[in-house]
Amino acid sequence: MAISTRDDARTSKARTSFWRLIAYLAIAGVVMVAAALYYLSLYGPLTPTLMLTTGVGVFVSILLGGGLMAAGFLSSNSGHDERAAGATTIPPTVDE
Repeated sequence: MAISTRDDARTSKARTSFWRLIAYLAIAGVVMVAAALYYLSLYGPLTPTLMLTTGVGVFVSILLGGGLMAAGFLSSNSGHDERAAGATTIPPTVDE
């Protein structure tokens, strides 16, 4: 099945949107790590282990959760969902 130019443009636009969302998530992850470390610093000293584990845990959680949502948007916006749904339909038969 040939993919039209319109589908290529749609996929390209969806990928651009996906990577923009990932960039926003990375920025949000850094901000959330800083906020988490600030919050923890209010209740006691920050050891290097505490800072590393908190930073990695918060950043990966934000990126993983948001990245999975962004992947769902990518699939929907690029037209993959419509093509997959069309692949499972049974074509009509001609009765003779």
